[in-house]
Amino acid sequence: MKIDLRKLAGDYGGSIPFAGKLDRLDESFRQVEYSGEVRNHLGVLRLTGTIRAAYLTECARCLEPLEIPMEVKTDTLLTYEEHAAESEDEEYLLSGEEVEVEEILFPALLLEVEMVYLCRPDCKGLCPVCGADRNKQDCGCEEKQIDPRLAVLGTLLHRSGE
Repeated sequence: MKIDLRKLAGDYGGSIPFAGKLDRLDESFRQVEYSGEVRNHLGVLRLTGTIRAAYLTECARCLEPLEIPMEVKTDTLLTYEEHAAESEDEEYLLSGEEVEVEEILFPALLLEVEMVYLCRPDCKGLCPVCGADRNKQDCGCEEKQIDPRLAVLGTLLHRSGE
């Protein structure tokens, strides 16, 4: 959604509200909704907005599909000059008289995605031997496995015990 910033020129205190909805952003996000406003505060343009989405991923241990609800708020300075804000994350460098809202909100959403999601904190994961989901069944596989490359060292322990 493009917003024409010329509508705010000279309108100090004026704002342009926006809202949008997408069924799917990509294969990882669905039910994407965003809203907010661009405000002219004494000649300084600021975009404040919220984006909500369902993040589709899987448990890092058992690979169970997960749908994680996310909500991210952003407050971004719109500027034609670099380093106008205290940090680069808080500014968006304008190249024309329009701003594409999604170019600001979607990266903010991506930055909030965690590296690892679990279906529950005590997830037991998959059995490394047979691949069974240990949350659903006990496979009976031996937990302690010896690396075949180091099995020879086990014979040294048996010899010293003789």
